[in-house]
Amino acid sequence: MSISALTRRTILLSFGAVAVLSGSGVRRAGARQSLRLRDIRVDVSRLRANAGDPTAEWMEEALPPDLDRALAAYLSPGRRDGATLVARIETVNLGRSGGGTGPGGGSIDSIEGVLIVSGPGGLAAETALRATASYQPSAVDQPLFEQAYHGRVAALAEAFAGWTPRQLGI
Repeated sequence: MSISALTRRTILLSFGAVAVLSGSGVRRAGARQSLRLRDIRVDVSRLRANAGDPTAEWMEEALPPDLDRALAAYLSPGRRDGATLVARIETVNLGRSGGGTGPGGGSIDSIEGVLIVSGPGGLAAETALRATASYQPSAVDQPLFEQAYHGRVAALAEAFAGWTPRQLGI
């Protein structure tokens, strides 16, 4: 066998291996996209221990409907073989209320948590997620500070839910 025939064969086999590996990657990505969730839960116990109420209460109220909207295409509540998603919220950090480092004196609020997907067999996968939301102070925030904080927590819940599908790879 000549060297050129061997080189051609090696190149063809290499392309074949790349095609097989690429194909398996596509199948894996497709498998992730076929994730079906039968239930979504929110766990704010760590947030409650860190920040207390009403912050944990507001997050517990705001996050479930936001997750339902963000993951609507993957929800199948009646499927017995569907997975359960638990969004465990660990910290919420509200930036300075005035004179922040953001545009126009605004500040950046952040939320950190873990997405836990468990199947019917009990197998679980955990993925950390951190999201941010910008806050622009308003003159009415001072006398209505509790409503302003509530709105900031709701904005963080929406940001967290918005990043959830991408973080889960779906």
